[in-house]
Amino acid sequence: MKNRFEIGEAFETVIVAITDSTIFVDLSAKSEGVVDRAELADENGNVRVKEGDKITVYFTGEVRGEMRFTTKIAGDKADNSMLENAYKNQIPVEGHVESEIKGGFEVKIGGKRAFCPYSQMGFKKKEEPSFYVGKNLSFIIVEFKNEGKDILVSNRKIGESEYNNQLGKLAAQITEGSVVEGTVESIEKFGAFVNVMGFRALLPNSEIAFDRVESAGNYVEVGQELKFKVLKTDWKNERVSVSLKALLKDPWEEASEKFPAGTKVTGAISKIMDFGLFVNLDKGIDGLVHVSELEVSSNTNLKKAYKIGQEMSVVVEKIDSEARRISLVPATSKEQDDTASSYLSSQDDDGDSYNPFAAFFKK
Repeated sequence: MKNRFEIGEAFETVIVAITDSTIFVDLSAKSEGVVDRAELADENGNVRVKEGDKITVYFTGEVRGEMRFTTKIAGDKADNSMLENAYKNQIPVEGHVESEIKGGFEVKIGGKRAFCPYSQMGFKKKEEPSFYVGKNLSFIIVEFKNEGKDILVSNRKIGESEYNNQLGKLAAQITEGSVVEGTVESIEKFGAFVNVMGFRALLPNSEIAFDRVESAGNYVEVGQELKFKVLKTDWKNERVSVSLKALLKDPWEEASEKFPAGTKVTGAISKIMDFGLFVNLDKGIDGLVHVSELEVSSNTNLKKAYKIGQEMSVVVEKIDSEARRISLVPATSKEQDDTASSYLSSQDDDGDSYNPFAAFFKK
């Protein structure tokens, strides 16, 4: 590890010991640096770290042979050289928001005064200006001029950096195909929004169940905790879609056994198209009665002749589970065809015994 540092230089190290007043960090096999314990303690004096933890510190100088570091550039440590180094290396600094002034806020950083525009205060959630006054916040120095007489800072950049770091961690955990736990946050017309590890993911209506979902509220409720499969991630645009349906058994896997050709079923019309009617046979399984199988004229408006939800008896004509298609015919016409077919097949070889038209054709 390094033994020579520039003032303000950032350094990632490991905590080797914690005493009542000091935290020692590892510099090399025979050297340690020191950090004031108070910097890593809460308001009750309890430290938030333990031996072995990795932390990032900034070099403040050597005092009586000790290499001293800080976790944040602030207060008496924020002299001109430290602030200029923080500006050059984009190191966060801590400042006290003194007051609201024209165009933004006056911020005190050590003995220096800086300016933070309204647009650079806060990140995702914007508060009223009075909310920030009197608070100690972290900033990035975006301008350092006239030997520190003109300093421009941004709190927004801190929020952006933290958010992007968090997003990167989420991207490593929320991956396409993974199963995650989430809580339903809101119900929308197009589906529901789900909180997954703090990120807002979309659960579309089409991914809630295998049957047709008109409203997500009929299947899930706000506050409900569920498991989801991650369908798609687009971290560049901060979009993630999840599915409940992907974790359910696909009804089409047993469709061929449940609805072989010739099966008579009574279902409800689920969709009306110009080319025919879709009839729901079971949850997630719809079959098509083509318009040519219906006893209607060619110019009939099917949406006026039939209604969604109307019951209809059908017979499975053909099924293709892999393509998820079932061809249906109305049960009445199918039964009539079967009766005629059975009648004709029962004739004897010359057709005289059972065909009432046979004698006529022989004359």
